[in-house]
Amino acid sequence: MLTNSRNARYLGASDRTPIQNPVELMTLTLDLGEFLQNIRFNHVPDEAIPLVIDAFTDTIGVIMAGAHEPIVSVLQKELASSTGRDGVRACLSDVRVAPAQAALIGGAAAHALDYDDQALTGHPSAVLVPAILAEAEVLGSSGRDMITAYMAGYEVWAELVGRGRNYHAKGWHPTSVFGVIATAAAIAVLHRLPAEQAASALAIAASHASGLSVNFGTMTKPYHAGMAARDGLISARLAARGATGSSVALEAPKGFLNAFSLDGNADLDSPSLAGKEWRILSHRLCIKRYPTCYFMHRSFDALVSLLKDNPVRPEDVADVEMRMSKGQATVLVYTHPVSGLEAKFSGQFAMAAAVILGRMGVNEVTTEVATRQDFQDFYGKVRITAIEAYDTRDPAHSPSDRVKVTLKDGRVLDTGEVVQIKGHAFDPLTHDELWAKFRECTERTHSLEDARSLFDSTRRLVEITTTHDLPTAVGVLTPVRLSAANA
Repeated sequence: MLTNSRNARYLGASDRTPIQNPVELMTLTLDLGEFLQNIRFNHVPDEAIPLVIDAFTDTIGVIMAGAHEPIVSVLQKELASSTGRDGVRACLSDVRVAPAQAALIGGAAAHALDYDDQALTGHPSAVLVPAILAEAEVLGSSGRDMITAYMAGYEVWAELVGRGRNYHAKGWHPTSVFGVIATAAAIAVLHRLPAEQAASALAIAASHASGLSVNFGTMTKPYHAGMAARDGLISARLAARGATGSSVALEAPKGFLNAFSLDGNADLDSPSLAGKEWRILSHRLCIKRYPTCYFMHRSFDALVSLLKDNPVRPEDVADVEMRMSKGQATVLVYTHPVSGLEAKFSGQFAMAAAVILGRMGVNEVTTEVATRQDFQDFYGKVRITAIEAYDTRDPAHSPSDRVKVTLKDGRVLDTGEVVQIKGHAFDPLTHDELWAKFRECTERTHSLEDARSLFDSTRRLVEITTTHDLPTAVGVLTPVRLSAANA
């Protein structure tokens, strides 16, 4: 059990943060600051370490897969990155940039294909891992330091996201809203900031929190992950240099939690469980098998399995009903997608892919496939029924999904209630399955030998002494130099 001081403080007398109606208490913001000051690698439960190693492995893989996506090129051109001995490796490549830029580019690449892991109503690793890799390279942090930082970020994210529900319905993207604070927490731990500075890092990051779900299906969605990684890193660095923030930034009536709450009635009073209950053990991570929004994975997987024994032709289908939570349905907004980016957020695309192709990989989730006439013809047959029930393990999901396919001859094919699928937090990928995904993600960037070397290095994260024990991926990013005329 991690010791986490809860000594009361008289906030009204504080030189830092005077408040009305002073009371004797430990605020949530300060309490999390204490947690960040105290956490050490030997506090991390043994059973959590493989989960964090999987997170780093999978995220580095999807970074390689997303490194050539348009948003990454756009960011590189805007940042005018260049090679040299200064800076850190962007996406573990031979292109060196400032740490904040590396976090931005890495986060965007990790989320560009929507192939990154999912938990806590968002994508923790796409934000945390790129920022941790960037700052760890600056500080010379060990693999154990990076694992500890990841745990700190995950637990702060879990502490905050559980105090409300259904953030998507208000229009927020939880990955960037909570990710920026979680990243500040992780970087504060790498810097070993004392409690008050760590709390300031969280408060500064809270003012960076943003991201609109209306931008799902565009290049701005992966940018959200990148900007959260960058801004969380910057927030911790500013706090390390002496910048201050409110000691009640998270829990004040007009603070972070209520600002992002659906009804302005977030849980502001419950004591923090960070370091007392390890939420990574109860929530874990869902590692994706398909490069789309995770909210449609259960339905797709279940329908593909059903159709293996009951094959149907697309033209014989009269109606497809997908049953899922309102939180899931809120995100799957594209009923007739016309691009690969829109297809990632379309239940209609998932059902069409299941019936027509029986697969939904990187080569299928494309504009060319989404606009095929047989797909366009099928979209109108699919409808989503949203239900009120929510899964306590992930409040954006329903406890189960269900798909019913009605054929023109009157027969009904029913998947039944689908609770979890392979890759889910409680049905994780095996070592070999994780390697198979990693190899798929690195086919364009690495030879088989180099991919295996990188994969094996990530699996030894506990043992590495610095990030330089992770091989440099030469040629993954192309150096960009902009002339003044084009800047």
